[in-house]
Amino acid sequence: MKKNNVLFLTQAAMIAALYVVLTFLSNAFGLASGAIQIRISEALTLLPYFTPAAVPGLFVGCLLSNVLTGCALFDVLFGSLATLLGAIGTRILRKSKWLAPIPPIVSNMVIVPLVLTYVYELPGGIPYLMLTVGIGEIISCGVLGLSLLSVLSKYRTKLFPA
Repeated sequence: MKKNNVLFLTQAAMIAALYVVLTFLSNAFGLASGAIQIRISEALTLLPYFTPAAVPGLFVGCLLSNVLTGCALFDVLFGSLATLLGAIGTRILRKSKWLAPIPPIVSNMVIVPLVLTYVYELPGGIPYLMLTVGIGEIISCGVLGLSLLSVLSKYRTKLFPA
């Protein structure tokens, strides 16, 4: 196996593991699910700004987190898909750190309320859930994610070698 493949797989696995651990941390405080969600792990959705390995890492991490925290099957599928789409969008918009958080915010703001409404039958309606999930994603991706991005930018060449 080439050195680049090993690096890619290692980065993806580490990001997946971090996502799981941070989701469990959020879950311990009751923040990882429901109408108001502030998953600390969603800050990691900005890592595709640095490396393409973050895209599969985030997808696998979200998938594992959703399975391990006991989410319903459609939540596991569509919640993980929302994170995957957000990560792909972040990778596409990596030229601008200010645009990088928009794809995960939007993908989760659109997909997660549908899951909450049709899978978990949460009251409040889709517009309300879009607002609450959107606020949580702005906090997770916009505030925490951009803060993480700024800190990691200083160590970019050491953490994410080309």
